[in-house]
This record gives sequence, C-alpha cells and structure tokens, in this order.
Amino acid sequence: MNTSLCFCILLRMSAIQSIPLRTVDEVRSEFDRRGVSVSAWARAHQVSAQLTYQVLAGKKRCLRGQSHDIAVLLGLKQGEVSSSVTLKDIFARCTASEIPGMH
Repeated sequence: MNTSLCFCILLRMSAIQSIPLRTVDEVRSEFDRRGVSVSAWARAHQVSAQLTYQVLAGKKRCLRGQSHDIAVLLGLKQGEVSSSVTLKDIFARCTASEIPGMH
C-alpha cells in the first residue's frame, strides 16, 4: 500500500474522529507535503474530483450530499459522512505498519 492511500485514510480517520477542523490552505499544504493530487484523493475516496476542486475553491456550500461528504473527509467541517464507509473498510486498505502509531 502506498503513502498516498495512507494519507487518504488518515484524512478520512480525522473526519470520523472529529479532529480539529482545517482550513483550505492547510488541506492544500497537506496535499503538497504528501505529494498527493486532489484527483488521486478523490479517486481513493470515490468522490468526484471536479466537486472536490469546487469545495476547495469555496464554490460549494457543502450542506448536503457529496459536497458535504468531501468537506467532512477533508476536515473542513464537522459532520458525518453519508456514505456507508466504516473504519473496518478504511483499515482494510492499509496495513498496520503503514499507519503511524500502529505497529
């Protein structure tokens, strides 16, 4: 499993665990720091890349539907993801040695 997918999993975990919210600039910096494209992140989360770009650009209100899910997954807002993704699904994609703090 690659670092990009683990980054995606950690972002999803942060949304699930309600870690403090991030700004759009912080999210973009994290993408840059990890070397993950917005499109790759969207594919890994099975959401629209175009909608993800719109959320990051502030063009969507993110009140419901996929834009809401994207904002929560990115850590831009608190809430619950409306999809049926569970922690079991997330961890199934990554081995314990690839997630920091899990050995």
